[in-house]
Amino acid sequence: MAEYLPILIVGSIIGVFTLIFVIAFFCIKNKKAAIGYDRHMPDKEIISRLLVYAKPFWKDFVVVFFIMLLSIGHNILSPLLVGHIEELVKGQFQLSTLFALVAFYGVILLISLVCTYAQALILQKTGQKILSKLRLDIFTHIESLSHEQLNNIPVGKLVTRVTNDTNAISMMFTNVLVTMVKNCMVLFGVLISMLVINYGMTLVLLCFVPFVVLFTVIFRKFSRKAHRAVTDSRTDLNTFLSENLSGMKITQIFNRETAKMDEFHTKSVALTKARRQRMFVFGIFRPMVYMLYISTVLCLLYLGAKSYIQDFTLLGQVITSGTVVTFYMYASRFFDPIQTLAEQFDTLQSAFASSEKIFTILDMVPEVVDEPDAIDLPQIRGEIEFKDVWFAYKPDEWVLQGVSFKVEPKQTVAFVGSTGSGKTTILSLICRNYDIQKGQILIDGIDIKKIKISSLRRHFGQMLQDVFLFSGTIRSNILLRMEGVSDEEVMEACRYVNADSFITKLEAGLDEPVRERGNNFSAGQRQLLSFARTIIHKPSVMILDEATANIDTETEVLIQDSLEKMKNIGTMLIVAHRLSTIQHSDNIILLSHGKILEQGTHQELLAQKGRYYNLYTLQYHKQQLSQ
Repeated sequence: MAEYLPILIVGSIIGVFTLIFVIAFFCIKNKKAAIGYDRHMPDKEIISRLLVYAKPFWKDFVVVFFIMLLSIGHNILSPLLVGHIEELVKGQFQLSTLFALVAFYGVILLISLVCTYAQALILQKTGQKILSKLRLDIFTHIESLSHEQLNNIPVGKLVTRVTNDTNAISMMFTNVLVTMVKNCMVLFGVLISMLVINYGMTLVLLCFVPFVVLFTVIFRKFSRKAHRAVTDSRTDLNTFLSENLSGMKITQIFNRETAKMDEFHTKSVALTKARRQRMFVFGIFRPMVYMLYISTVLCLLYLGAKSYIQDFTLLGQVITSGTVVTFYMYASRFFDPIQTLAEQFDTLQSAFASSEKIFTILDMVPEVVDEPDAIDLPQIRGEIEFKDVWFAYKPDEWVLQGVSFKVEPKQTVAFVGSTGSGKTTILSLICRNYDIQKGQILIDGIDIKKIKISSLRRHFGQMLQDVFLFSGTIRSNILLRMEGVSDEEVMEACRYVNADSFITKLEAGLDEPVRERGNNFSAGQRQLLSFARTIIHKPSVMILDEATANIDTETEVLIQDSLEKMKNIGTMLIVAHRLSTIQHSDNIILLSHGKILEQGTHQELLAQKGRYYNLYTLQYHKQQLSQ
């Protein structure tokens, strides 16, 4: 019994570690609902959905599979060659045989290296194609979401989904999955080879495999928790950065740099702690697998030495020095894939966590979609009618209550009222940025739900108070990738809205660079560019939502002149607080708490001496006092 004491000691140590990990596993398992780290989507579903993106490139993966078969030859044959060389050196040594074995070893090594290079090259190209397709699908789906859905998702979170999360999936396709398949093939090949050479030694090695499987299952739970914490913390940090870098001027204006820095530090520390916990988890897992490998090697060497010294046989099979050398290398080949799996488990769990977050976005059903029988409208006259329209952003909190009005083609209609009265909401509903709960909205007598969204919005031109310009040039911001338009047509649109007054003074003209959000232009210049952008797309209905607010007097004169010209293009809907800018409208609708109180021309409303009269009188007196 004493001669087997070393093996018993090794077994006892492994047993103690196993007991500790099993207890920890059940503790975590019982608390998983409370700590909330488990994913809602099972691994099987994630893999099946990811394989949809890999399916178009199945030929590439088949090629990689056959290349892989060649490359694993080195892993399976090299231990046999080295063991044969050991027998050759110990027995009847022949130099020519040694040279032949070494040459053969070199050939299979060279083939393995070439195959590994070709495999990596094909996988990287394929992975990038899959990555591009996935990113395109996410971006396209985000574009299809309604305004309400986009308002509920922070921009930083969406950026993380399109960038960081897709990169994690790319790593899975280019490295993890293929490596796992290769390792399974190596394990199978090594196991068959060992059984053929010495099944007794093979059974000794296989005694450690259940512990490897058990440790992997246990640490899978811990690693999932760690990865979830990292991805959530990273998303939280990206969201904070996206929002606060965009609003840095506000932070500086109110002297809140220190407070924001403290908040950023808190989020950075949270991410650091999450990553440290993940490192701790895998810092235990990897050594455990390595411990099992070393324990296997010790047992093999112990049995080999015992056989050599005492003429010991294992299950009736003699263990020679060549067998010991071969099994020593096979033990490495057997546990290396498992160790690699432990190394790749980090990336695999990260990819699964990222995949679930991406599919969560892709599974969001757009709230505003085309009806099955929706039609295209080649052109519209610009007749708009609201019939008893009720709308709420939140259930039972009505923003519009039974609103009804009609806009005739080519009319200019203005909406006035206090903040929150529903003016901007009406404009959003006409473009079907949101769907109403009750009532009906008609364009040229057709319910807007019966018109394809792309067709509907193509006929609208929106000019908002907060003009958004993209990084690029003046030309690219006016055209928005619209093709078949000459520079002369662009300049003609600019002259029509008086934007040429500053464009012609710029050194690069239409090629003048536009920085992020157009911050190298004044508010008035950005507004004139938005007018030119609207005109070049030839809308039938133009929407102005406080487009003349916060504009200097000189620019306002240009904008008012532009508005007078644009009235001749089609129907115009205006939201304005300054009543002096809408006096010449064909119809003025005054809203209060989502209901229409008054409507008519400027003179008609003044004659009524109602709410509009009071607002106009108040603004007129304020203007007189300011002068």
